[in-house]
Parts: sequence; C-alpha cells; structure tokens
Amino acid sequence: MRVADESMTFGERAVGLNPSGDKDVAKINALFAEIIDFCNEERGGAEGRRNERARLFSRAIDEAQVAQMLAIKAIAWSDE
Repeated sequence: MRVADESMTFGERAVGLNPSGDKDVAKINALFAEIIDFCNEERGGAEGRRNERARLFSRAIDEAQVAQMLAIKAIAWSDE
C-alpha cells in the first residue's frame, strides 16, 4: 500500500489509494493518474484564471475520476 505523500503526482493523489493492494485496481489507478496528470499539466496551472481551456481540462479531470471509480467498482463486482 502506498501512503499519500508530497512526492506523489497530482494524478496519483487524485485517484486515491489502493489499501487492499489489488493488482487490477493498481493498474486502473496508474492509467487514470497518467490521464489526470496530463490534463492537469495542460490546463497550465490556471487555478485562478478563468478560461475555457482550463475549465474543460478541469471537467476532464472530474470525469476521469468518476470513470476510475466506476472501473474499480466493476473490478470488485460480483454477480453472486
């Protein structure tokens, strides 16, 4: 298990932790962290600025987090 710390990227912090150490969850987290890091870098640290590009990248980060959580739910899903 990796504990959240300052050496983690924005994307790694955004996807959360994997306390169970599940390899499939770790893979999903790594993929979505990469997407989120890309979007965060492309929005250019425009936290205080209001522009459409930054807004769209912020929305993409939000939606990536939702998709990541749904993928983890699918990994844990059992029909039994």
